[in-house]
Amino acid sequence: MHVLISGASGLIGSSLAPRLLEAGHRVSRLVRATGGGTAGGGAASGGAASGGIAGIPWDPDAGGLDPALCSGVDAIVHLSGASIAGGRWTKERRERIRNSRIRTTRLLADTTARISPVPRVLIQASAVGYYGDRGENVLTEGSGPGSGFLADLCRDWEAASMPAQDAGVRVARLRIAPAISARGGMLAAILPLFRFGLGGRLGSGRQWMPWISLEDLGSILVRSLTDDTMRGSINATAPEPVTNAAFTRALGRALRRPTVLPVPALALRLALGGPMANELLLASQRVVPEALLRAGFRFAHPRLEDALQAAL
Repeated sequence: MHVLISGASGLIGSSLAPRLLEAGHRVSRLVRATGGGTAGGGAASGGAASGGIAGIPWDPDAGGLDPALCSGVDAIVHLSGASIAGGRWTKERRERIRNSRIRTTRLLADTTARISPVPRVLIQASAVGYYGDRGENVLTEGSGPGSGFLADLCRDWEAASMPAQDAGVRVARLRIAPAISARGGMLAAILPLFRFGLGGRLGSGRQWMPWISLEDLGSILVRSLTDDTMRGSINATAPEPVTNAAFTRALGRALRRPTVLPVPALALRLALGGPMANELLLASQRVVPEALLRAGFRFAHPRLEDALQAAL
């Protein structure tokens, strides 16, 4: 297949592209147009990008992506978006986070519908933030959205891909949990503290944390490219979510470091602001991958301890 990836330089995209190339697929990546104007006036289609992967220019801020440059693309994997943990959630930051997801998804979905012939599949990254703070409730793909900034964001983010679905393209919306990797994401951010013995549970530690190994996430994406049953909402999470306290103990054991310094919820709210601390660190999301288990997906790392050992 010819697979086009947005966000190819991020943690997930940079691990996915080599897997696709090794499997014999052709890979292109969306790159920001240079020289002004819309994507049609940027770098030439097929120009060199990182790792020898061809680049297709786009300008999501201006709504620029030429469907003609995407002719022959069989699948699109949409992974781009501003970091939700890259700064306090000011009004401007929240707007940037929303635009980087909703505007780009709408542009890709609209463009996908105009490509001739239309691609077979659009895989859209969403997030487990869709479910909000749900306590002890077990959350499957059939559970409704929660409330809060992240839940509203994910609901609108997923809705933005509807033009592609209406055009007959199979759309898989992956509600992705934090990926376990020492190269980036949540684990990489907290590793220095834990290695110095300064890690501890957050708040009460009773909040449920979904997670997924980076290897399994890549396998889910690859499966989604070729399996026609993979459509609609799919929880891209490991089958065994854990509480924050259990995660803290497991990481401490993996690093052979103590984890006796809890971080009070009040301190998190003072440091990050209430909404960001509550939704990112203190929300309880007991998410299970019902659709993947029903499809017979085999996880390489179904247990957190295995995923941590592999990542470290």
